[in-house]
Amino acid sequence: MTVQNWTWERATDVDEVHDLLCASDTHVTGRYGSPVPVRRRESTDRLVSAGEVRLLRRNGRAAATFTLTTRAPFSPAWEREIYPPARRAVYLMRLSVRPDLQTDGSLIGLRCVRKAIEVAADTGADVLRSETNPDLTATLQMLFTVGFTQYGPILSDEGDRRRRIYLQKDLHP
Repeated sequence: MTVQNWTWERATDVDEVHDLLCASDTHVTGRYGSPVPVRRRESTDRLVSAGEVRLLRRNGRAAATFTLTTRAPFSPAWEREIYPPARRAVYLMRLSVRPDLQTDGSLIGLRCVRKAIEVAADTGADVLRSETNPDLTATLQMLFTVGFTQYGPILSDEGDRRRRIYLQKDLHP
């Protein structure tokens, strides 16, 4: 039996994070027939430099990442329209899992979300918010299973931008 060595760290290598994010996006959207999100390397660099990207390694190799930030990825006016007031909101973004680890029944994405909930609660957040593509049904079901609730309608921009849904999980002290 092979023992798996799983470790969490703050990401420091922008190339590693950005490549994993893009590979994961391409793989997942290909499975669902959704448009691949446009990821800006400058954003990845900013998030990694700010220490907001968590990286899960499996036997020393990057397996998954997610970003936790206190900066909303949408306008404050839009946030007030969608979500109820919060004392301190934290935002889960850019969840990605290495494509060869995205198998049916894989729990790596769930492991990331549980870690995000833990870290957000440890930082004093009262809510964890996320914007995701509702067409990614397995991801959406996982988020609902761990206690996220939908706020507002499912939205879609004109053109080729993906659809999106807004979710929140209340964190209790």
